[in-house]
Amino acid sequence: MKAIIPVAGVGSRLRPHTHTQPKALVPVAGKAILLHIVDMLIDHGVEDLVFVVGYLGSKIRRVITNRYKDTHLKIDFIVQDPREGIGHALYLARDTFRNEKEMLIVLGDTIVDLNLKVLTESPHSVLGVQKVSEPGRFGIAELDHTGNIRRLVEKPQIPKSNLALVGIYKIADPALLTEGLEYILGNNIKTLGEYQLTDALMYMVEKGHVMRTTPVDSWFDCGKRSSLLNANAILLTRMHKEQPQKYKYPSTIIIPPVSIGKNCKITHSIIGPNAAIGDDAIVSYSIVEDTIVGSFSELRNIMLSHSIIGNDTRILGLSQQLNIGDNTEINFTE
Repeated sequence: MKAIIPVAGVGSRLRPHTHTQPKALVPVAGKAILLHIVDMLIDHGVEDLVFVVGYLGSKIRRVITNRYKDTHLKIDFIVQDPREGIGHALYLARDTFRNEKEMLIVLGDTIVDLNLKVLTESPHSVLGVQKVSEPGRFGIAELDHTGNIRRLVEKPQIPKSNLALVGIYKIADPALLTEGLEYILGNNIKTLGEYQLTDALMYMVEKGHVMRTTPVDSWFDCGKRSSLLNANAILLTRMHKEQPQKYKYPSTIIIPPVSIGKNCKITHSIIGPNAAIGDDAIVSYSIVEDTIVGSFSELRNIMLSHSIIGNDTRILGLSQQLNIGDNTEINFTE
């Protein structure tokens, strides 16, 4: 089965990290968001991938090409410029899937846990969903009394459902989806200023196409710092349970779960819990917990918690050597 992966977005909610790299390449639990997604697809037998790139797309192309160059995957890239929504991204890629019997659409900035057999073995189109407390922030699916989708709405002001679309879709009729995409583009149908996938899917529903939902086991929306760090902690915990890693560094305490990249130099520090450190990082006399640290970064004499540190970053903290007599007060806070 072919998978279309839109990854053209800017990721403004993750500034400043997305000034220099696409959101899909921000690391979580020691691996870029997009690589978590691609590896999940490969594990389920998906070998035909189409990436719709835009903002800093050359970096995505380079990462994907280098990582999977020795595999038998079929990989294509489509450039979205200008960027006018996910519906527009899929419209540009329509010639890669319009003649397929079925297809997957997987948004490239969201990690989900789902047995893809639930999608691929269904004769119908199936959309991954999860119940949320703030449905107005997401695309929402409304169901009829039989469980079929009767309406899809992008970020409704007055939600009539709490089933949020999580960014993974199995489409049983790609030709009809292509027709829907061409319809919304041809008639300039925009929602919230963009061409939305939900509008093209609604075109299919209105044509009588049966569309169902399936709940996902976990959904990691990596669009902002807090959710990114939460996803990092959950994935690190899972990785540690499945395959515990034992790290040893001089005069250093490791508190699992952690992920530490290749060629790191760590001394006189406390690392963890929930710390992910990229390749070739240097850490000394520091405490790092609940934090993501990029590759080739250097931390000295610093305590970090609930932080995201980019690549090639240097942070030097305060280091003092004191010889203090009786009845003395020293205040470093001012």
